[in-house]
Amino acid sequence: MARYVDVHPVNPQPRAIAQAVQVLRSGGVVVYPTDSCFALGCVVGNKQGIDRIRAIRKLDERHHFTLVCRDFAQLARFVHLDNTAFRAIKAAVPGRYTFILPATKEVPRQLSHPKKKTVGVRIPDHAVARALVTELGEPIVSSTLLLPGEDEPLTLGWEIKERLDTVVDVVLDSADCGVEPTTVVDFSEGAPEIVREGAGDPDRFR
Repeated sequence: MARYVDVHPVNPQPRAIAQAVQVLRSGGVVVYPTDSCFALGCVVGNKQGIDRIRAIRKLDERHHFTLVCRDFAQLARFVHLDNTAFRAIKAAVPGRYTFILPATKEVPRQLSHPKKKTVGVRIPDHAVARALVTELGEPIVSSTLLLPGEDEPLTLGWEIKERLDTVVDVVLDSADCGVEPTTVVDFSEGAPEIVREGAGDPDRFR
């Protein structure tokens, strides 16, 4: 059964964050809030955890996982940035955006797109998500908590706990964080291409 933890959305309790990080480091899968939707997450090297997330969402190998990062310095370790992308992304984070960029060698092969060798990265503007990646000291491999056959992500912590009780290890609940996913911007070919319009204002990348 999954552990349910109620976390303050602005001042997350350090003990709750530390417990979730311990589960992540032990190979677990957690549900946590972001500034757009709840997300499923595990640590970068956790192949079994990644497979569990794929199974929960019924994702194929072409799915772009997202590396949720603490700050821009951490993000830049995992993707290649030219000057245009650097300036545009630096000005937009933290925020409700996911950026698709060429992956560096620090990104495990199973996380990058099999043909394009790209990966999604983001820096959320949410206290709980930021506290998690700060305590962990590395990015969290993440995917929006959108279940197969459903049009909108789950938003209620108790419902998430009820429905995913046997397939995740921890549910961090800090009230409703919305149903609109991030705006996705692809910089992998140089000029920005808006792949999905979502919670972040796409006009700054047009």
